[in-house]
Amino acid sequence: MKYIQIHPSDNVAVALEALPRDAVLNIRGERITARESIPQGHKIALTDIPAGGSIIKYGTPIASAVRLIPQGCHVHTHNAATLLSEQTDYRYVPQSFPLPTAKPQSFLGYRRKDGRTGIRNEIWIVPIVGCVNDTAKQLAAMNQSLVRGSIDGLYHWPHPFGCSQLGDDLEQTKRLLAALVRHPNAGAVLCLGLGCENLQMDMFREALGDFDPERVRFLLCQDVEDELEAGSVMLRELAAFAGRFRREVCPVSDLVVGMKCGGSDGLSGITANPAVGRFSDLLVAAGGSAILTEVPEMFGAENLLFARCADRDVFDRAVRMVNAFKSYFLSHGQAVYENPSPGNREGGITTLEDKSCGCIQKGGSAAIVDVLSYAEPVQKKGLQLLSGPGNDLVSATNLTAAGAQLILFTTGRGTPFGAPAPTVKISSNTALFECKRGWIDFNAGTIADGSETIEEAGERLLTQVLRIASGERTLSEIHGCREISIFKDGVVL
Repeated sequence: MKYIQIHPSDNVAVALEALPRDAVLNIRGERITARESIPQGHKIALTDIPAGGSIIKYGTPIASAVRLIPQGCHVHTHNAATLLSEQTDYRYVPQSFPLPTAKPQSFLGYRRKDGRTGIRNEIWIVPIVGCVNDTAKQLAAMNQSLVRGSIDGLYHWPHPFGCSQLGDDLEQTKRLLAALVRHPNAGAVLCLGLGCENLQMDMFREALGDFDPERVRFLLCQDVEDELEAGSVMLRELAAFAGRFRREVCPVSDLVVGMKCGGSDGLSGITANPAVGRFSDLLVAAGGSAILTEVPEMFGAENLLFARCADRDVFDRAVRMVNAFKSYFLSHGQAVYENPSPGNREGGITTLEDKSCGCIQKGGSAAIVDVLSYAEPVQKKGLQLLSGPGNDLVSATNLTAAGAQLILFTTGRGTPFGAPAPTVKISSNTALFECKRGWIDFNAGTIADGSETIEEAGERLLTQVLRIASGERTLSEIHGCREISIFKDGVVL
């Protein structure tokens, strides 16, 4: 039987494998008998928890008992409730933690003229408005012969926006798409518009700022007789430019890695997320950048992050980010704690605090050096927070737009999707890895199985990331699972 008390002060343990009724646990010398069966990933009470008493996991309250929970009983949604409220006062009480020693390592990447590094050399077709999605699709299909030499792929990124949007929504679409155009994994980009959309091409060019006209081209379909012919000519010219790039040795410090979780289970915060956290610390120690997002899945654990803010300014911006997302929920008449999902609950996650405390494990223990707005590009080295929702597709697109060349996606349930940036699927349990070999790139269930420590899994993950950064394809890339989704909130005309 395998189980874990995560923190010495916890009054629950987590079943690393299903525990039968009458199973005996030995926790710090005390024998505890399970009064009922405990599914894998779920919690068992280590002591009597009175009605109204706090349920402690990760060393912090994650729920309140709605009635007496006797020692040895299953602790879950039937007898526990959230402690969250819409209003919270935050104080800056800084903490710092040592980082692991980083050894010099490198990968083979593509150096760009702007000083950034790509891990892919692809040609991207970016529709400025959803009306030309199928044109972009046809252009990508017609011109696959351009994928040769050092060009790793030709892709288009359909979406439904760019017209009939107002205010912040239109601005977010423009900012997100411009960030994709600037992404270092794209050796060349064709920006495809219609001509009559709200997001006019002149507006978009201005949003791009300085750009290399050899790398970025623009086509308005209404302005040419045959948009497929005109687009194909431009793509051939862009391929000639992108084909000049070759992989070269780059230090780990050139990497920007996004961190995301989806379909979490009760093991995610014990295996996959801590393994990614260890990877993040190793990357930051080596001078690289890591990005943590999913703001609604920080609710209930935000103080643990706020304490690691590098200074008062970063703390103040982090607080504003969290409060802005709470206001977003409330403005739509939604409670801030309407999470976790049905799949999360089935996997053993009881409340949002439970989910959030596991979610932020991906951020390791490094200091937080910056707070970014939606689709804002990374400018600093180190761990940073990115404002955005937890939705898998929206969040992964947001991380890509922020400059992540690669995304680590932890999951206890599994998913086939991929972002524009290579997306590495990391399973929290070995059963998922064994069942979904076509989805999962890395198994962190080894930690629960006892065959590997968190530190060893983090080191192994770093090794695999460097291989992927050097050209090894992820499963989502191999299967063609790559897409974008743009965050919206307002009126559609």
